[in-house]
Amino acid sequence: MKFTKNTRRATFLSRPNRFKALVELEGETLEVHVPNTGRIREILLPGSTVILREEANPLRKTPYSLIAAYKGEALINIDSQIPNKVVEEALLEGRVEALKGYRRVHREKFYGNSRFDFLLENDEGKKYYLEVKGVTLEHEGLASFPDAKTERGAKHVGELMEAKAEGHGAGILFVLQMENMKGFTPAYALDPYFSETLEKAHAQGVEIFAYGCRVTESSLDLQEEVPVHFRG
Repeated sequence: MKFTKNTRRATFLSRPNRFKALVELEGETLEVHVPNTGRIREILLPGSTVILREEANPLRKTPYSLIAAYKGEALINIDSQIPNKVVEEALLEGRVEALKGYRRVHREKFYGNSRFDFLLENDEGKKYYLEVKGVTLEHEGLASFPDAKTERGAKHVGELMEAKAEGHGAGILFVLQMENMKGFTPAYALDPYFSETLEKAHAQGVEIFAYGCRVTESSLDLQEEVPVHFRG
């Protein structure tokens, strides 16, 4: 997915709160929006090079959004709004191998009282509920999720198990917003409950996918599927 808005490099200074950051751009200190409520402390380090998206919206308080950062030489996209767009593009183009049979793609549909990121349907009318999770946490080439406890994330997994038990297809696709990952694993140490719930869902037939991405300063594209590793 090619970004339609201009991007610029800046230097990260600090993050006063989860929605805002201070950066240095061409010698000027600016306040920018951070479209990710996660901690991402291992990425947003003082002095690191970050990528800003120019918003060009006179109604915004901040002229830029901080969408990516370099961790060493690796570029990691941190925009939590983009994984769904990237997955939608890949689904419509048939690039998620296990889901190629579902040619109708609907965004944000309800199942009971639950709203899932996607409802997919095949030509026979079979429904498949899909949740998408963006991943920015990695260690030595192994990506993991979440980077902090997420009760909401565990709730989504439980709701997918309910959909599966009712006879529908159900899955979670983890978008690794970085390149060259060897695999994916739940972050057992950071959120044992989510990790155990994900393992349980996998055992009950909820499909767990992880896909790496091709990341540039002006694009993010779903690439190869990588192995998912559980403890059990």
